Amino acid sequence: MSVPVINIAQMREWENATWTTGQTEAEVIRRVGKKIARRARRLTEADDLILVLAGKGNNGADARAALEHLESRRVELLDVTAPENDLPKLESLLQQKPALVIDGLFGIGLNRPLDEGWKKFIAAVNAAQLPVLAVDVPSGLNADTGEMQGAAIEAAITLTVGAPKFGLLLQGNVPYVGRLEVLSDVGLIPCPHHGELNWTQPEDFAGFPPRRLATGHKGTFGHLAVVAGGYGFHGAAVLAVRGAQRAQPGLVTLFTQEEVYHPVASQLQSAMVRVWKPEEKLPDTTTAMLAGPGLATPSLPNEMRGMVRRFWRDFPGPMVVDASALDMLAMQSFPKELVRVLTPHPGEAARLLNLPPQNVLANRVRSLREISRRYGGCWVVLKGHQTLVGRGDGEIFVNPSGNPHLAQGGSGDTLAGYLAGLLAQPALQADAGKTIRYAVWQHGAVADKLSATRANWIVEDLVAELGNAR
Repeated sequence: MSVPVINIAQMREWENATWTTGQTEAEVIRRVGKKIARRARRLTEADDLILVLAGKGNNGADARAALEHLESRRVELLDVTAPENDLPKLESLLQQKPALVIDGLFGIGLNRPLDEGWKKFIAAVNAAQLPVLAVDVPSGLNADTGEMQGAAIEAAITLTVGAPKFGLLLQGNVPYVGRLEVLSDVGLIPCPHHGELNWTQPEDFAGFPPRRLATGHKGTFGHLAVVAGGYGFHGAAVLAVRGAQRAQPGLVTLFTQEEVYHPVASQLQSAMVRVWKPEEKLPDTTTAMLAGPGLATPSLPNEMRGMVRRFWRDFPGPMVVDASALDMLAMQSFPKELVRVLTPHPGEAARLLNLPPQNVLANRVRSLREISRRYGGCWVVLKGHQTLVGRGDGEIFVNPSGNPHLAQGGSGDTLAGYLAGLLAQPALQADAGKTIRYAVWQHGAVADKLSATRANWIVEDLVAELGNAR
């Protein structure tokens, strides 16, 4: 299940509450070590060299505990107590070009600036530009504040124990944290803390979406209306519809502009395609709608902008607004029982808030909440590294899946379509928050699946695999 983002004091309380149950620190370390080794094996191949850097604290113990589970790899352990003395050993080992370095030097207990010896030691690790797997926190970062204590390991992956710590989520620390993953099920009791910010886990979606009834038909699974596509951007409409189809609503109807009708319609088979007209009405069977992909065209009729605002206010089903349509909305409310979703990337969020993009990134939680409040309390999917999902109040969820290969034109259109296709289904509308989170997680998890098997995948590959991440 999802876990809260916590601070160091809460982590200590969690550990102490665990020890009172009779669980031992040694057993937790053993389990953590086993999971570190499992991740290290996935990152390497048989007979690869792994260099383990172990300090004198619990992080060092965690790293050492991985050794017995790395029997199929060549392993060098460097116990570091005096960095000035151990630096020549480190440099000699780094010259062997290990396939992976496991960082177990410092953990969450570090709360002081590092001396020159440690700075040089860490600088040597970073200069080698080798993949680093950090245990709990990249050595040198303050896990509460995110402050670098003079130097910090630049990890490719950080395996944090139990739950993420606040300092690891700061956007400025991405070069040090790399990909953040949570080591759960390591022998700690269920987390006793609750918070505003929560980390989504794949287990959150066990059995989701629910199994379809054998008696279901097209009408059972909803009808999505998509308003998308314009001159020079007709591909966005195609990708949005194909993303929607992977969610498997009963029907999809695309309304597009006349100038791109033929190139769009010729690429879609099972979706219905109609030319949008000012007097256009949605089919009576419509259960959700999406507006935005590919509407960034100077020839866009003003009537279409008015239509987006009107449906935001009045359409009875869920509505997803993406891309160019974000700028068409007025700051207006809608009936609270309705589902409304905005899906901005940081640049679009900055326009919605009339702020520089760096201000959005500096406090993404505050940015998400303010967007939601300005637009009637809607759901907001603030896209980017560790996409956030939430509203003006209540819990906000951090998405763990995805990678930089999602930074391709059409990726957002595909997500918008997939999300709207899920929300079109009546069975998935009851818990809209979970459905939104699932769409975001699935989109990222498929990207991770593709990146694990090929380096040159494209958005069309993403569309083809949507729904297949488990």
